[in-house]
Amino acid sequence: MQVQCELCPKNCLIGPGQSGECRVRINIDGVLRTVVYGYPCSISVDPVEKKPLFHFLPGTPILSIATVGCNLHCRNCQNWEISQANPEDTPAALCPPERLVQLTREQACPSIAYTYTEPIIYYEYTYDSARLAREAGMRNVLVTAGYVNEQPWRQLLEYVDAANIDLKAISDEFYQRVCSATLKPVQDALVAAKASGALVEVTHLIIPTLNDQSEQLQQLSRWIKTNMGAETPLHFSRFFPKYKMLNLPPTSLKTLDTAREIAMEEGLQYVYIGNIRSKQGQNTYCPECERLLIERSGYIVLQNNLKDGRCPDCSKEIYGVWK
Repeated sequence: MQVQCELCPKNCLIGPGQSGECRVRINIDGVLRTVVYGYPCSISVDPVEKKPLFHFLPGTPILSIATVGCNLHCRNCQNWEISQANPEDTPAALCPPERLVQLTREQACPSIAYTYTEPIIYYEYTYDSARLAREAGMRNVLVTAGYVNEQPWRQLLEYVDAANIDLKAISDEFYQRVCSATLKPVQDALVAAKASGALVEVTHLIIPTLNDQSEQLQQLSRWIKTNMGAETPLHFSRFFPKYKMLNLPPTSLKTLDTAREIAMEEGLQYVYIGNIRSKQGQNTYCPECERLLIERSGYIVLQNNLKDGRCPDCSKEIYGVWK
């Protein structure tokens, strides 16, 4: 008996004993089951800036987990060793939601990040853990490609405090060719996340020759401003040759600086550069008076001048979750 998975837009029709494209949701005796529930393959404590989140509890540690699997197959994936792995081939440790919350408390982390691979495909584990964490007074963060169907997405967002969502391109052709996905569901997920009240930041990995043209960057920035608001932080991230995309060079700092300039010219208030050191591209400035608010070096916060979430000079309220 085949089973239809309704979690993501791929809507995999799965035969007996088979898995969907994510590799971890399997038809067992006519019932769709997740085989990674409570079995993360990676657990670590990171700075929240590494997600990257620059407008959410800056300078705090965040417990980060992942299971194997992903519903996308990006040719440039940085974590392909686990995102494209089979669950039976990858070591994992038992850590059910109750233990995860306890571990977060033991590590003195105010938040949990569901990250590294794709938290959507280990949905039940993410959902149950997020609900328990919320009850325990902890915050929940998703780092996701946002390729998810509307109903499960809205249900999960009830327990999400912040999310960094990839917008890999503003081209459906790019999504199909590079990621084995489509653009529209990601755009819908971005808009829904912002509307839910969660703190949302966007990451755009710039890949030389594929999505680094000025027109593409203008279009992407305009879309974010129009559909999510000028206050939505945007991170331009540096590409490194990985996985099945070893033929392209790393993104140059000049390209990243140009992208930041374009996005700011299009009206986005908080634009950052990641995966490379940048003199100004990692700092937060007041969009009204240009006062330096938060200075960063890599993932380290050197100074935070915000006063109750506002600029200390002009009192401009700065988008974010600050305490």
